[in-house]
Amino acid sequence: MTFKTIHLFVDDRGVARLTLGRPEKHNALSAAMIDELTDVAGQLGIDRFVRVVEVTGEGTSFCAGGDLGWMKAQVEADRATRMAEARRLAQMFKALNDLEKPVIARVHGNVFGGGIGLLAVADVSIAADTAKFGLTETRLGLIPATISPYVVARIGEGHARPLFMSGKIIGAHEAHAAGLVTRVVPMAVLDKAMEAEIQPYLQVAPGAVGRAKALARSLGMRITDAVIEATIERLADSWETAEAQEGISAFLEKREPSWRKPG
Repeated sequence: MTFKTIHLFVDDRGVARLTLGRPEKHNALSAAMIDELTDVAGQLGIDRFVRVVEVTGEGTSFCAGGDLGWMKAQVEADRATRMAEARRLAQMFKALNDLEKPVIARVHGNVFGGGIGLLAVADVSIAADTAKFGLTETRLGLIPATISPYVVARIGEGHARPLFMSGKIIGAHEAHAAGLVTRVVPMAVLDKAMEAEIQPYLQVAPGAVGRAKALARSLGMRITDAVIEATIERLADSWETAEAQEGISAFLEKREPSWRKPG
């Protein structure tokens, strides 16, 4: 399968490196990338040779959230179209979350919005100590709806509340304390740390690994179709508020929104 926005390489051990390949856009999630990530999750899920999936980003960032072009399209769309796009994004996260193989994120640079969602559906996230994280949707008058079930399942409601509301940017150690990342290391040893994390999964029965992951998921927070649809409805409602119109307009026009006060 040929991809335009991602790269996939599987080594002779069965370690699949899935690389987000839009470095000039800080690997922001475009409609094409969303579709390709959904497709590759299905491909990896049925490939018995693949033992571990590593997710990383090309260039200086892991994933800076939603693509600007995609956002502009949402501004001009009607409610039904916005919900369809949100549903497509939600299905991508679901496909990666349901993947019955270990998914390990190699994290560096900026990790915002949908990038946080990718961390939430990974089983392990190893972050460079220079990485920056943020759920910045409220800066635009929106809410982090589509990724919210996965983020809450990962870090719990208590840690999620301030991150959802404040829109603040946090460092790698604060992200670790919140549970967004598993381990923080210097950038110079990130690849070495990733290799150390991968090794144990190559020593255990791959079928049992998949069943163990499915068991853990069955005992955790249930992310049902109804839960996903409810978040999509909330996002659609948010897009229709005056705050969203002002926030997105301000962002696109590179000005301060009306509610921002000097700090």
